[in-house]
Amino acid sequence: MKIAADFSKRVVVHSETLPWVASPMAGVDRRALDRVGDEVARATTIVRYAPGSEFSPHVHTGGEEFVVLEGVFQDEHGDFVAGSYIRNPPQSKHKPGSENGCVIFVKLWQFQPDDRTHVRLQTDLIQSTVHPSFKNVAVTPLYKDDFEDVSLLHFKPNACMVISAKGGAEFLVLEGSFDEQADTLVKNSWLRVPINSSVNVKAGSNGAKVWLKTGHLTDVENQISRVQNA
Repeated sequence: MKIAADFSKRVVVHSETLPWVASPMAGVDRRALDRVGDEVARATTIVRYAPGSEFSPHVHTGGEEFVVLEGVFQDEHGDFVAGSYIRNPPQSKHKPGSENGCVIFVKLWQFQPDDRTHVRLQTDLIQSTVHPSFKNVAVTPLYKDDFEDVSLLHFKPNACMVISAKGGAEFLVLEGSFDEQADTLVKNSWLRVPINSSVNVKAGSNGAKVWLKTGHLTDVENQISRVQNA
């Protein structure tokens, strides 16, 4: 299966307009943003757990990164409320589910194979800092290594920012809205830009809170190869 699989192109998906598609596990539905592969895939997805639903215990051979958008996600490592940012590195395992239901934004098979760093953050409790170069923009750092950089951007109303995405970038709007080129991205809209891009963002009249990931798209071919060889 291939969805938005040409990583040389800019892609915008307004996920709220997509239908929910049932996964192999009862009560767990998905909205695919990009995907290369079948059930084992390099994938970026919005996933909804119905109350009481869960997956069987499994190993994340290629790693799993997610943000809890609504409700409470649960596994044997804890209860993760909306706003939580989690990285389960390659070879980690868990039994995920949700007693009362939840929605998460999740990325699979997009880690470096030797990464073993677990991250479990409640982002609402992390202090943001003023951006050093752009007025009316604050940053909450979430994760950074030699390969990628993940953060939250907090835009005041109508704030502008130019982002140099030499290694590509992905954006998910968590609150508010922003304009980029001819597109207006609203809550749960997703933007992916290819390597060597420049992104000009202008927040809407109510500002915006945006999840941003940069750098990782330089390794897409290797990520896909690892999936195919799994």
